[in-house]
Amino acid sequence: MVGIIMGSLSDRKVMQEAADVLTILGVKWEMDIVSAHRTPEKMVDYAKTARSRGLRAIVAGAGGAAHLPGMVASLTTLPVIGVPVKSTNSIDGWDSVLSILQMPAGVPVATMALDGARNAGILAAQIVGTFDETVASRLDQFKEELKEKVADMSRQLTNNGQ
Repeated sequence: MVGIIMGSLSDRKVMQEAADVLTILGVKWEMDIVSAHRTPEKMVDYAKTARSRGLRAIVAGAGGAAHLPGMVASLTTLPVIGVPVKSTNSIDGWDSVLSILQMPAGVPVATMALDGARNAGILAAQIVGTFDETVASRLDQFKEELKEKVADMSRQLTNNGQ
């Protein structure tokens, strides 16, 4: 199972993309609001109990100062995937990107692109796929479908040029 957390309900639209791709890939997930600044005790409990609750990775999205992914990573040995969210209080998203990207040595966070929750979900599924052959097989199929979509686009482009 993958945990998907975010600092605010306003992040849900972006973070739902991680849940959607995990659903497509057959990976169970849970979602919650866990604010590093407004509910620090909840954040500590979430991170410290994640492994015992069956999580294999955590996707954490946050905007603005975006401390949630790094703080969660400091409290667990599970892989944490950070999604910087361009929020209303953000400085064009760069504050969120840099807050997640610039982690100190020993506290890694895999950082996605701004609003990159879909890729975060795929990476989380790839982590789960290292333990689960069914998920690995679904990922193989998913990657083949991506190739087919590109081939279709290429054919459309070629046909339109005649």
